[in-house]
Amino acid sequence: MKKITLILFLFTCLANAQVNNYNVGDVVDDFTVTDTEGNEYNMYSLIAEEKLVWLDFFFVDCVPCQGSAPTFNEFFDTYGSNAGNVFCLSVNNGNDNNARVRQYEIDFGGPFNHAPAISNEGGGPAVDSDFGVNAYPTFCLIGPGNILLEKDIWPLNGIQTFENTFPKWFTPTLGIDGADTFHFNIYPVVSEGNVNINLPSYMDSSVAIYNTLGQQVFQNKYSEKNIDLNLQLSPGIYLIKVVANANSATKRIIIQ
Repeated sequence: MKKITLILFLFTCLANAQVNNYNVGDVVDDFTVTDTEGNEYNMYSLIAEEKLVWLDFFFVDCVPCQGSAPTFNEFFDTYGSNAGNVFCLSVNNGNDNNARVRQYEIDFGGPFNHAPAISNEGGGPAVDSDFGVNAYPTFCLIGPGNILLEKDIWPLNGIQTFENTFPKWFTPTLGIDGADTFHFNIYPVVSEGNVNINLPSYMDSSVAIYNTLGQQVFQNKYSEKNIDLNLQLSPGIYLIKVVANANSATKRIIIQ
């Protein structure tokens, strides 16, 4: 009887584990939450800082959540503990207060720096409800334009599963001084398609442009300092990735 109960419990945790209120490509609602240590986070502000945000929806007594917590924390730890452009946040479904979530991290978080966690005291239930999560754990990814890029990152096979969700244009940074030393200027940021890229000097470079779903819509190579582009793209938000001298940088533009 106990074995049957456990099987039913695991099925409840994992069945249809995904974001149900949004589809990939949808703009998600903004939210502001506070973690168990009193730190506040606003989703749209994080995206405006050119971060990608991975959300981990969980609850303390969820056995699969307990098993996946070390992998999510290892991913968080490996990519700069939110100091760079990889941002990880764990969101409780509403069952657990700060004390229970802190103990959960101690018991199951693994030997890594732990991603900030939001309990039912910090606004977790409202986010969980807005995303329509009804099975756990659920992992999703939000990117430029506050757009849902991945709604169900599963099953986990180490942190490579999260790394495989990096869009083609994305270059992770760790937030370490000097780690991202390549810079370029782009203007205007908002245009009808006429865009100028200004590099530090004359150099061989590759320019690729991606839409918010990570699909490459333009690519070309240059040997110039000033690159003039006449883009024939649909209105929307795009990311321009420039690679030169074994370095890369990405910036956002808006086509009207």
